[in-house]
Amino acid sequence: MKHRHFKLFKPYGYLSQFQTNAKHEINKKFLGALYDFPKGTMAIGRLDKDSEGLLLLTTDGKVSYDITSTKTDKEYYVQVDGEITEEAILQLKNGVRVSHKSDMYLTKPCKVFQLDKTPDLPERAKKIRDERHGKTSWISITINEGKFRQVRKMTAQVGFPTLRLVRVRVGTITLEGLKMGSVLELDVIQ
Repeated sequence: MKHRHFKLFKPYGYLSQFQTNAKHEINKKFLGALYDFPKGTMAIGRLDKDSEGLLLLTTDGKVSYDITSTKTDKEYYVQVDGEITEEAILQLKNGVRVSHKSDMYLTKPCKVFQLDKTPDLPERAKKIRDERHGKTSWISITINEGKFRQVRKMTAQVGFPTLRLVRVRVGTITLEGLKMGSVLELDVIQ
């Protein structure tokens, strides 16, 4: 059987799964509403309902395992509340303590920098807020781990809560060529 691979620009409000048996999720939006994926397709990692951006999908469990391991970088553009400081960026780079399950976890050192300008991203379905409610900053965070809501917890821990989170890259694969909600089939995923 030849495996199939896809990249998707996951919109805000969608769950990174195809269906659910949970009663509280019955009216949620799922990936299957965006494209007719083949049977056996799985999301490689997840983006929570409030996050957007690049989501890779495959029918090959080995590829999924390799990418979710700590070998592969994942880059996020993050809009945070307030004008981020150099001190906060340094803390993020060096690792911060965040809650994970019932313990505290020290995140691994990662790449973080402030973006010079607002990234060219599609308008989000749910408006965030405007400048009248205070300034915001955009940063890039590249991690090679992925604990539950890790990036959101990291920015909150240094005093700059996440307002918008968009994954823009996984390994060498980027959002390039995708519009919000669109899917592109790939020959391979590296």
